[in-house]
Amino acid sequence: MNRLVVAAPASGSGKTTVATGLMAALRRAGDRVAPFKVGPDYIDPGYHGLATGRPGRNLDPVMVGEHRVASLFAHGSRGCDIAVVEGVMGLFDGRVDTEGVGSTAHVAKLLSAPVLFVVDARGQSRSLAALLHGFRGYDPTVRLGGVVLNQVGSARHEHVLRGACAEVGLEVLGVLPRDDRFALPSRHLGLVTAAEHGSAAVEAVDAVAEAVAAHVDLAAVRRLAAGVPALAVPAWDPAEEVTAVSGAPVVAVAGGAAFTFGYAEHVELLRAAGADVVTVDPLRDEDLPEGTSGLVLPGGFPEQHAAELSANAGLRAAVVALARSGAPVHAECGGLLYLAKSLDGVPMCGVLDADGSMTPRLTLGYRDAVAPHDSVLARAGTRITGHEFHRTTLSVPAGAKPAWQWRGHDLKPVAEGHVLGGVHASYLHTHPASAPDAITRFVRACETKQVRVEATR
Repeated sequence: MNRLVVAAPASGSGKTTVATGLMAALRRAGDRVAPFKVGPDYIDPGYHGLATGRPGRNLDPVMVGEHRVASLFAHGSRGCDIAVVEGVMGLFDGRVDTEGVGSTAHVAKLLSAPVLFVVDARGQSRSLAALLHGFRGYDPTVRLGGVVLNQVGSARHEHVLRGACAEVGLEVLGVLPRDDRFALPSRHLGLVTAAEHGSAAVEAVDAVAEAVAAHVDLAAVRRLAAGVPALAVPAWDPAEEVTAVSGAPVVAVAGGAAFTFGYAEHVELLRAAGADVVTVDPLRDEDLPEGTSGLVLPGGFPEQHAAELSANAGLRAAVVALARSGAPVHAECGGLLYLAKSLDGVPMCGVLDADGSMTPRLTLGYRDAVAPHDSVLARAGTRITGHEFHRTTLSVPAGAKPAWQWRGHDLKPVAEGHVLGGVHASYLHTHPASAPDAITRFVRACETKQVRVEATR
C-alpha cells in the first residue's frame, strides 16, 4: 500500500487543511484514497470521509496497542491505491510522560511510512532550515520525505523558504498561499463536525482540494508514498475478533449531527458479532427501530443540540422504556449526557439521576481504567485504556456502581460513570478494536433480551 503521513512541528500548522485537501485532490485525480487520523480525534475523520468517500479511521497505539496499528491500517486501506494519514499535534507529541507513545512519529514508524512535513511559514524565513534540521535529526528513524510550506505571503517569501529547505536537503512538494477560505469553523473542542457543518463542510473540502491541486505536486506526493516497503501483517478482520450470535438482535446506534464521535470498527464488530445494526438520529427519529434490543449512544456535541434533543419527547420516552426494561445500553460522553435528567437546564432522558452542564474547564487525556463491577460490556477487573475529551460535567460523576475506576494525576483513585441495570454510561471513550470481547458480551446480552421479550409476547 502506497502511504504517507502528514505531520507538522505543532498544532495549528495546517495539517488538516493539507491532509484533507490532499485526500480530495488525489481522489479527484482518480486515486482510491484511504483516510486515517493519528490519535483519538473524531472530528477530522469526518472531513476525511467527505474528501475520500470512505470512512475516516483512527490509528491510536495508546488505545488499541501498537501491535494492532498496522493490521487496522491494512484493513482500512483494502481496495485503495494510496493511504494518507493525518498526524496529531507536533510530530513527536504523544501521551504525556512517555517517550512519544501514540505520537505521529510513533505511527509513522509502525507503518514504515514517510512524512510529508507541513510548516506554517508565517514569521520566518531562513530559520526554517534550523527547524527542519532539528526535526529531521531528532529521530533519524523517522523519514522526512518532503515539505509543504503553508501560509506563504509572497513570491519573495517563497523564494527564501525554498532556499532554506534546500540548505538541509529537503524537497518542497507544495506551497500554499495565505487564504482565509481554507479555514474550517471551530468551537470549544476543535472544528465543527462535518455532519453539523453540512453543505458548508462540502464547500470547505472543495476549497482545500482545489488549493492542494493547484499548489502541491501530486506526482511527487505519489512518488514519495510509493517508496515504502510492504507491510508484512494480515489485515484486521472483525469476524475473527468476536463470536457471532445467531438471533440477529437489533442494535440501534445513535447518529446524525449530535452523535458523531464513533469508530468505524465499532459498527463492523457489532455486525460481525451477529447484530442487525440500525442507525437512529435522535434529532429526527421519533422512535427506536422496531425490535430494538440494544442501544449504543456514542459521543458528540449534544450540548449544541440540547433544545432539539429535548423536543423529541417520543424518542426520549422510548430510550427510557428500553433502559428500564434492562436492555443493554452503551453510552459514552455525549451519550452519557443524553441519558442524564437535564443538560444545561434542558430536559434529557432521565435514565440517570444526574444533571449535565457546560464548564470552562477542558477535561482531556488518556485513562488506564479498570471495571469495578460486572456490566453488559465487561466483567469486574477488566482493564482498558480510554480517552476523555469534554468541557461538560455531571452533577453525580459516579453512580453507586461506577462504570470505571483509575488513578488520577495525584495517584488518588477516581470513580466515574454509571452501571445501572443494563446501562453502562461513562465519559470515557473506548476503541472497540482494543476490547472485542466487550462487543461479544454486549451483543449476547442483546440477544438474551430479544429472546426474553419474544418469549413474553
